[in-house]
Amino acid sequence: MLSVHAGLSALFSSPLGRNFYYITILRDPVSRYLSEWRHVQRGATWKASLHVCDGRSPTTEELPSCYTGDDWSGCSLQEFMDCPYNLANNRQVRMLSDLSLVGCYNLSVMPEEQRNKVLLDSAKENLKRMAFFGLTEFQRKTQYLFEKTFNMNFISPFTQYNSTRASSVEIDKQTQQRIEALNFLDMELYDYAKDLFLQRYQYMRQKEHQEARRKRQEQRKILRAKQAHLREQGENSSSTDYTGNVERWRR
Repeated sequence: MLSVHAGLSALFSSPLGRNFYYITILRDPVSRYLSEWRHVQRGATWKASLHVCDGRSPTTEELPSCYTGDDWSGCSLQEFMDCPYNLANNRQVRMLSDLSLVGCYNLSVMPEEQRNKVLLDSAKENLKRMAFFGLTEFQRKTQYLFEKTFNMNFISPFTQYNSTRASSVEIDKQTQQRIEALNFLDMELYDYAKDLFLQRYQYMRQKEHQEARRKRQEQRKILRAKQAHLREQGENSSSTDYTGNVERWRR
C-alpha cells in the first residue's frame, strides 16, 4: 500500500521504461496535523532534514526550533499549536511548492499575504502537473487511479483504515478550528486536490467504460461477420448439393 505520512512526494520509475514521475499522497490537514503531533510526542524529530533551499540550509534565525533538548517528546497539543515556527503548519503546501519563489525560509523577502499566495499557487500547479497523486481518505480510488495511470496492478487491494492514531484523538470544535486556522493553506490545497482527484477518477472511469463499450461493439461486429460467413457457407453448400442432384437426375 502506498503510504506517505506527511504528504511527501516520491520519485516513481516505470519498470517498462526509463520515464520518471513525481507522485504524492495527500491527507486531510487536521488528521495529518494530529498524526504528526502524536509522532513528535513519541520522540520523533526531523533533525536529519537539512531543509536545503537555493543551495543552502536556513539559519537558526530563519528557522528557530520549537523546543530545547534532544526532542519534543511529551509535548501537549496546546504546546504543539502554540509554536509559531512549527513546520507541521501547512506542511503539505510547503513541501509541494517551490520555496525559492518566496526567498526560501527568509520571511522578510515579501509580505506574508503575498508569500502565502505564491506558495499556494505553486503547490497547486505542481500538484496538477503530477502524473498521479492520491488521497489517504480515498484508498480504493487512489489504487484505481495509480493502476490505470501506470498500467500496473497491485497484488492486493488497498485497505481503508478509519481507525488511526489521529482519529483516536478527541478534540473539541474550538481546537479543530484552531488547527484549521494554523493550516489554512493546507485546507485550501486539500479542497483543490480533492476536486482535481475526483475529476481524474471520473475521467478514468468514463475512459474505461468507453473502452469496454468499444470492445463489446468490436466483438459483436466480429460475431456478426462469423455468423454471416457461416450462413454463406450453408447457402453455398445447399446450392452445391442441389446442383449435384440435378446432374444425377438428368442421367
